[in-house]
Amino acid sequence: MSSPIESGSIMGMGNPLLDISATVGQDLLDKYGVEMNSAILAEEKHQPLFKELIDSYDPKYIAGGATQNTIRVAQWMMSAKQPKHTAFMGCVGDDENGKTLEKCASADGVYVHYMKDTETPTGTCAALIKDGERSLVTNLDAANNFKPTHLQTEEAKKIIDLAKIYYCAGFFLTVSLPSLVEVAEHAAANNKTFCLNLSAPFIVDFFGDQMDTAMPYADYLFGNESEAAAYGKKHNLGTDIKEIALAVAALPKKNSSKPRTVVFTQGSESTIVACNGKVTVHAVVPLSKDLLVDTNGAGDAFVGGFLSQLATGKELDACVKAGNWAAKYIIQTSGTQFDKACDYSAE
Repeated sequence: MSSPIESGSIMGMGNPLLDISATVGQDLLDKYGVEMNSAILAEEKHQPLFKELIDSYDPKYIAGGATQNTIRVAQWMMSAKQPKHTAFMGCVGDDENGKTLEKCASADGVYVHYMKDTETPTGTCAALIKDGERSLVTNLDAANNFKPTHLQTEEAKKIIDLAKIYYCAGFFLTVSLPSLVEVAEHAAANNKTFCLNLSAPFIVDFFGDQMDTAMPYADYLFGNESEAAAYGKKHNLGTDIKEIALAVAALPKKNSSKPRTVVFTQGSESTIVACNGKVTVHAVVPLSKDLLVDTNGAGDAFVGGFLSQLATGKELDACVKAGNWAAKYIIQTSGTQFDKACDYSAE
């Protein structure tokens, strides 16, 4: 087979979802017991929400899923100079939504190698937007059925071998920890880079054992202030975000030849980075409130921008700068969408 991606590429593995995005009122949030700025897995009580959005709110349908969004952003920021530089794996249904996801991701330049589930529909995510803020309610469906056997396909083996940076959002810890460990072991054994995201407080709180298994492989760990606080509380690390970052950076690593870098974003506040016992603070240029459209995907975009520069050998400060730029761009759009070629300049 021909090479699916270029050598040295970024590979993501996660939960591909079709986002159903709509602006809603407080009444709908109250009806389904959803808090703003939260990310939860749908329970039985949330199931009517998806139909109600479709029937009553004229939603937008957007290719999504945290990891897939990150990979799409990374490709967008690199595509002019480095096509075929990203790949993504996850599980979708053998249905129209799955085809839509593949079409959208491929159109963005990402090489997708989905596992197809013939019995389960493609996962969906209700993205509820109110006053520029967002909450996510996810039906994993097929995304929940990714299996390590998919990594044994010849195409997957080729992708894993060619990539040099691997990224998983913490959400994938609920799906296939063995798959994550298999890819992370490859990264550690070959001195490549494995990146992980805390992703949501509920991941930290309820999937702590899985997070503890994955953490030793993390060369880069990402999270926001609420996720950092949840991790600090669970592990008795205090409440100071800088101290939490330092403590996490110092946790044991499988690949001891490189230090762990911890990156905690804080919305419009400064980004905190800890590595080698030191903390650096990176200012964020605030966005005027009237330009804010939708914070959905901001964290994913940050990581995508960060990885786009990391893959090309840029220094940490340049990676953070690109991450903040990407996040700022995405919160001025509805969902993680690109309406033009990337005009980011690292200079």
